[in-house]
Amino acid sequence: MAVVLYSTHCPRCSVLETKLKEKNIEFEINDNADEMLAKGFSTVPMLEVDGKALDFKEAIVWLNNNST
Repeated sequence: MAVVLYSTHCPRCSVLETKLKEKNIEFEINDNADEMLAKGFSTVPMLEVDGKALDFKEAIVWLNNNST
């Protein structure tokens, strides 16, 4: 599973980062604003799981349902 956290290191970004670590999910952080804009992201954080983009709310639901 490939997981990328698109982050500007804001408080909500930190929440997702903490939850990923608590679930022991391997992920990378991408904080390149140009790449985020190129992907069409207008808000952060965004979590990309195997190519599927999740906004903050969707990411929280995914993390709460992930039993890893």
